[in-house]
Amino acid sequence: MSKVIMIVLDGLRYDVARGSMGYLNHLVEVSKAASYKVKSELPSLSRPLYEVLLTGTPSSVNGITANHIVRLSNRQSIFHAATKHGLTTAAGAYYWVSELYNRAPFDRIEDRQQHDPGKPIQHGTFYFEDSYPDSHLFADAEILRRNHDPHFLYIHPMGIDDIGHKHGGESKAYRDKAIEVDSILASLLPLWMELNYEIIVTSDHGMNADGSHGGTGAAEREVPFYLIGSSFEPGYHEDVIPQLAVAPLVCKLLSIPLVNGMTDMDIPAFKHKMVK
Repeated sequence: MSKVIMIVLDGLRYDVARGSMGYLNHLVEVSKAASYKVKSELPSLSRPLYEVLLTGTPSSVNGITANHIVRLSNRQSIFHAATKHGLTTAAGAYYWVSELYNRAPFDRIEDRQQHDPGKPIQHGTFYFEDSYPDSHLFADAEILRRNHDPHFLYIHPMGIDDIGHKHGGESKAYRDKAIEVDSILASLLPLWMELNYEIIVTSDHGMNADGSHGGTGAAEREVPFYLIGSSFEPGYHEDVIPQLAVAPLVCKLLSIPLVNGMTDMDIPAFKHKMVK
């Protein structure tokens, strides 16, 4: 079993990740990371795709079909599966993640800091302003990691998405924000790599030039997928990975069975076989 850190950089399109995030791509160039393109599910909206990433099911199955649907998920997530098998979970994330897996609707006072071993997300720090600084969110997540040593840590900053909505996905401001987040990762990834975490860096959806997403265009659907750790063959890979493959991969890294509804999908860089 490996410990896993899953980072979802909200609103990051694939071409900007490849063109602006120098440290992540440096890791690929020096054979310390694998890089793929992921094609997001539809609709290319945040709450539906959080559910895709964490349950491995499409919106037609899970019923989270739009951002305004505020309820607990009716599917088993990675968090549920991990705690069921005695693993510890933690998340530094946007409050919609808490609403999907811990409690809905979100209470800004009671739910911002959560520590409950009976919940799917046992340790959580959740923010509710889209402009919450990414630097603060990564610090929140690192504090959770140091204090609680989770087997599965989910990190979800909103800064790239926020700037994309304000300035568009082809703007200088959007690219600059991607560079800023890359620099934050450059300060944390070496430590996590030294501690032998398996690390996934991806996004829920991209961002079009108008500063929106939700449709079928490549700018909205094509997102990065970086894999770091001993479980992966490094390098740039041309394969396009379905977004539904992400949750099953995390389960396999954690050495827990896939949840009912997940579909085992091949990721060529992944070295290990299906967990029975």
